Amino acid sequence: MKRKDIIPTAHERFMREDDFIVSKTDLTGRIIYGNEIFIEFSGYEEYELLGSQHNIVRHPDMPRVVFKLLWDYLAEDKEIFAFVKNMSKDGSFYWVFTHVAPIFDKNNKKTGYTSVRRMPNPKAVPIVSDVYKSMLNAEKQAGAKDAMAASGAILGKLLEEKGVSYEELINILQSL
Repeated sequence: MKRKDIIPTAHERFMREDDFIVSKTDLTGRIIYGNEIFIEFSGYEEYELLGSQHNIVRHPDMPRVVFKLLWDYLAEDKEIFAFVKNMSKDGSFYWVFTHVAPIFDKNNKKTGYTSVRRMPNPKAVPIVSDVYKSMLNAEKQAGAKDAMAASGAILGKLLEEKGVSYEELINILQSL
Protein backbone atom coordinates (compact mmCIF):
# COMPACT_ATOMS: atom_id res chain seq x y z
CA MET A 1 0.00 0.00 0.00
CA LYS A 2 1.43 3.38 -1.01
CA ARG A 3 1.17 6.39 1.31
CA LYS A 4 2.14 9.18 -1.06
CA ASP A 5 -1.24 10.81 -0.56
CA ILE A 6 -0.78 11.14 3.22
CA ILE A 7 0.36 14.58 4.28
CA PRO A 8 2.25 14.77 7.59
CA THR A 9 0.63 17.01 10.18
CA ALA A 10 1.95 18.64 13.34
CA HIS A 11 -0.49 16.62 15.47
CA GLU A 12 1.45 14.39 17.84
CA ARG A 13 -0.04 11.35 19.50
CA PHE A 14 1.53 10.05 22.69
CA MET A 15 1.89 6.45 23.71
CA ARG A 16 0.61 5.59 27.13
CA GLU A 17 3.12 4.29 29.64
CA ASP A 18 1.64 0.78 29.65
CA ASP A 19 1.25 0.53 25.84
CA PHE A 20 3.23 -1.99 23.82
CA ILE A 21 2.95 -1.88 20.06
CA VAL A 22 3.77 -5.31 18.68
CA SER A 23 4.18 -6.35 15.08
CA LYS A 24 5.76 -9.20 13.20
CA THR A 25 6.99 -9.28 9.63
CA ASP A 26 8.28 -11.82 7.19
CA LEU A 27 11.91 -11.64 6.03
CA THR A 28 11.09 -8.90 3.51
CA GLY A 29 9.42 -6.61 6.04
CA ARG A 30 5.81 -7.40 5.13
CA ILE A 31 3.52 -7.25 8.14
CA ILE A 32 2.09 -10.61 9.19
CA TYR A 33 0.82 -9.57 12.63
CA GLY A 34 -0.06 -6.37 14.45
CA ASN A 35 -1.62 -6.07 17.88
CA GLU A 36 -4.55 -3.78 18.73
CA ILE A 37 -2.26 -0.97 19.92
CA PHE A 38 -0.40 -1.05 16.58
CA ILE A 39 -3.69 -0.83 14.73
CA GLU A 40 -4.82 2.02 17.01
CA PHE A 41 -1.70 4.15 16.60
CA SER A 42 -1.20 3.44 12.91
CA GLY A 43 -4.76 4.45 12.13
CA TYR A 44 -5.03 1.66 9.58
CA GLU A 45 -7.45 -1.22 9.65
CA GLU A 46 -5.89 -4.61 10.25
CA TYR A 47 -6.59 -5.71 6.66
CA GLU A 48 -4.71 -2.63 5.40
CA LEU A 49 -1.65 -3.47 7.49
CA LEU A 50 -1.41 -7.21 6.86
CA GLY A 51 0.69 -7.85 3.78
CA SER A 52 1.92 -4.24 3.63
CA GLN A 53 5.55 -3.28 4.04
CA HIS A 54 6.26 -2.14 7.59
CA ASN A 55 7.41 1.20 6.24
CA ILE A 56 3.71 2.02 5.79
CA VAL A 57 4.11 3.87 9.12
CA ARG A 58 7.45 5.49 8.27
CA HIS A 59 7.45 9.23 8.83
CA PRO A 60 9.33 11.32 6.24
CA ASP A 61 11.26 12.98 9.10
CA MET A 62 13.14 9.72 9.66
CA PRO A 63 16.65 9.58 8.21
CA ARG A 64 17.06 6.64 5.86
CA VAL A 65 20.33 5.61 7.47
CA VAL A 66 18.49 4.69 10.69
CA PHE A 67 16.66 1.97 8.78
CA LYS A 68 19.86 0.90 7.03
CA LEU A 69 21.42 0.45 10.46
CA LEU A 70 18.38 -1.54 11.58
CA TRP A 71 18.54 -3.85 8.55
CA ASP A 72 22.32 -4.23 8.95
CA TYR A 73 21.86 -5.44 12.52
CA LEU A 74 19.09 -7.82 11.54
CA ALA A 75 21.17 -9.21 8.66
CA GLU A 76 23.74 -10.20 11.30
CA ASP A 77 20.96 -11.79 13.39
CA LYS A 78 21.38 -9.12 16.07
CA GLU A 79 18.63 -7.26 17.87
CA ILE A 80 18.51 -3.48 17.79
CA PHE A 81 16.92 -0.70 19.80
CA ALA A 82 16.06 2.65 18.22
CA PHE A 83 13.99 5.77 18.54
CA VAL A 84 11.55 6.04 15.64
CA LYS A 85 9.07 8.69 14.57
CA ASN A 86 6.10 6.96 12.94
CA MET A 87 3.23 8.43 10.95
CA SER A 88 -0.40 7.44 11.27
CA LYS A 89 -2.77 7.12 8.34
CA ASP A 90 -4.23 10.55 9.18
CA GLY A 91 -0.79 12.21 8.99
CA SER A 92 -0.31 12.56 12.75
CA PHE A 93 2.87 11.21 14.28
CA TYR A 94 4.01 9.30 17.32
CA TRP A 95 7.45 8.56 18.74
CA VAL A 96 8.38 5.06 19.87
CA PHE A 97 11.30 3.32 21.50
CA THR A 98 11.54 0.14 19.49
CA HIS A 99 13.21 -3.20 19.91
CA VAL A 100 13.50 -5.22 16.71
CA ALA A 101 14.79 -8.79 16.68
CA PRO A 102 14.92 -11.74 14.32
CA ILE A 103 12.50 -14.64 14.79
CA PHE A 104 13.89 -18.16 14.45
CA ASP A 105 12.02 -21.42 14.03
CA LYS A 106 12.79 -24.64 15.92
CA ASN A 107 15.54 -25.46 13.38
CA ASN A 108 17.20 -22.08 14.02
CA LYS A 109 16.15 -20.80 10.60
CA LYS A 110 15.31 -17.10 10.52
CA THR A 111 11.66 -16.70 9.53
CA GLY A 112 10.97 -13.02 10.15
CA TYR A 113 11.23 -10.17 12.62
CA THR A 114 9.36 -8.97 15.65
CA SER A 115 9.16 -5.38 16.80
CA VAL A 116 8.01 -4.29 20.23
CA ARG A 117 7.58 -0.58 20.69
CA ARG A 118 6.92 1.34 23.85
CA MET A 119 6.76 4.91 25.02
CA PRO A 120 10.12 6.64 24.57
CA ASN A 121 11.62 8.64 27.38
CA PRO A 122 10.08 12.11 26.83
CA LYS A 123 13.44 13.71 27.73
CA ALA A 124 15.14 11.84 24.89
CA VAL A 125 12.71 12.76 22.11
CA PRO A 126 13.84 16.40 21.58
CA ILE A 127 17.49 15.29 21.55
CA VAL A 128 16.83 12.48 19.07
CA SER A 129 14.62 14.75 16.98
CA ASP A 130 17.43 17.32 16.65
CA VAL A 131 19.96 14.64 15.68
CA TYR A 132 17.55 13.18 13.12
CA LYS A 133 16.93 16.66 11.65
CA SER A 134 20.68 17.08 11.16
CA MET A 135 20.94 13.63 9.60
CA LEU A 136 17.99 14.27 7.31
CA ASN A 137 19.41 17.63 6.23
CA ALA A 138 22.72 15.93 5.44
CA GLU A 139 20.86 13.34 3.36
CA LYS A 140 19.02 16.05 1.42
CA GLN A 141 22.13 18.14 0.81
CA ALA A 142 24.18 15.14 -0.32
CA GLY A 143 21.60 13.94 -2.83
CA ALA A 144 20.25 10.43 -3.28
CA LYS A 145 23.55 8.82 -4.26
CA ASP A 146 25.49 10.00 -1.19
CA ALA A 147 22.63 10.42 1.29
CA MET A 148 23.36 7.36 3.39
CA ALA A 149 27.04 8.19 3.74
CA ALA A 150 26.33 11.80 4.67
CA SER A 151 23.73 10.87 7.27
CA GLY A 152 25.86 8.06 8.63
CA ALA A 153 28.75 10.49 9.02
CA ILE A 154 26.60 12.70 11.26
CA LEU A 155 25.75 9.73 13.46
CA GLY A 156 29.35 8.49 13.45
CA LYS A 157 30.65 11.91 14.48
CA LEU A 158 28.13 12.09 17.33
CA LEU A 159 29.15 8.66 18.62
CA GLU A 160 32.83 9.60 18.39
CA GLU A 161 32.26 12.92 20.20
CA LYS A 162 30.36 11.17 22.99
CA GLY A 163 32.82 8.26 23.13
CA VAL A 164 30.05 5.68 23.03
CA SER A 165 28.74 2.94 20.78
CA TYR A 166 25.34 3.20 19.10
CA GLU A 167 23.89 0.78 21.66
CA GLU A 168 25.30 2.77 24.58
CA LEU A 169 23.91 6.04 23.20
CA ILE A 170 20.42 4.60 22.78
CA ASN A 171 20.46 3.17 26.30
CA ILE A 172 21.70 6.46 27.77
CA LEU A 173 18.96 8.42 26.02
CA GLN A 174 16.20 6.05 27.11
CA SER A 175 17.53 6.24 30.69
CA LEU A 176 17.67 10.05 30.97
